[in-house]
Amino acid sequence: MGRKKIPGLVWRSGVWHIDKRIGGRRVCWSTGATRLEEAEQVLARLIEENRQAALYGIRPSRTFEQAAAKFVLENQHKRSLDDDVGRLKSLLPWIGQQRLERLHMGTLQPWIEYRRKEGARPGTINHGLKVVRRILNLAAAEWIDERGMTWLQTAPKIKLLQDKNKRKPYPISWSEQDRLFRELPEHLAQMALFVVNTGLRDGEVCKLVWQWEVTVPELNTSVFIIPSDQVKNTDSREIDDRLVVLNRVARSVLDAWRGTRATHVFSYQGKPIAHMLTSGWRRGRVRAGLPQVRVHDLRHTFGRRLRAAGVSFEDRQDLLGHRSGRMTTHYSAPELSRLIEAANRVCERDQGRPELVVLRRLNVS
Repeated sequence: MGRKKIPGLVWRSGVWHIDKRIGGRRVCWSTGATRLEEAEQVLARLIEENRQAALYGIRPSRTFEQAAAKFVLENQHKRSLDDDVGRLKSLLPWIGQQRLERLHMGTLQPWIEYRRKEGARPGTINHGLKVVRRILNLAAAEWIDERGMTWLQTAPKIKLLQDKNKRKPYPISWSEQDRLFRELPEHLAQMALFVVNTGLRDGEVCKLVWQWEVTVPELNTSVFIIPSDQVKNTDSREIDDRLVVLNRVARSVLDAWRGTRATHVFSYQGKPIAHMLTSGWRRGRVRAGLPQVRVHDLRHTFGRRLRAAGVSFEDRQDLLGHRSGRMTTHYSAPELSRLIEAANRVCERDQGRPELVVLRRLNVS
């Protein structure tokens, strides 16, 4: 025999849930209560808060679980959404029923201590704190309800943990580049040379497809436009497509692969490459005496060489695909020409000798 029906409350998965139209809108969320009396109190409080909001303009109180649900619903386009969902699943048992206005570092401390006891590193815990901070900032600044009020009056300051073990970037020198690239498998060496001359992220270079190449007849060249949904985005704000400018070294690598692959620019044994950090990369960097070098350090190397070559901060932002508030794929021919010239500055070594264009002959079968 099942439980009797209670108006506005539904028993599901061992917890009472609210399912009721309040103030002209349907409210569906968990009360977090297993006892009916507690659930009825939560429902009564919610109804009263909505009545006060309608009559006196008092902001309704919402739980973190409600805010998390809204965040997930609005960010289906995010490439990293699955990671955020995983972090939220860890957080919800601790702060899911906490009111947004009562969330702060103190209320987060039990979760932080629990994660520490589990052995989570500060950087891992910080990923969860960043999601909380982002949701609270959205609730205070962008989420407007039907009464014209934000979900939260003021977002609390969520301070990240100090991460003393965070690894610093390691831009490689020209001699280190030679040593590393010689030890890498052929396909990885070509990809690495392309990355160190374009600043692409690992996921971007692995997913690069010929379809994204756009010719620029005015400059007798081409660029790549990576769609925004394929560009790394660390928050929920809109992000523009990613412009990839090709200097002469990147173009030489590209031309060597042109016509040999149907879809993806880079592949291995006829299949797209999921990521560059493979056993071939790990073995190669050890043989080169550079066990500390990561794939992402190639991107740092490109940025460091641009700065050393005197490229302006704004142009470095565009070449590296950083979000800068500008429409980074809308350029005039002179502007694009300037970026290509800037990217070409990293093709010369310190002594003025030209960069190695093709590391070794491609064995195309």
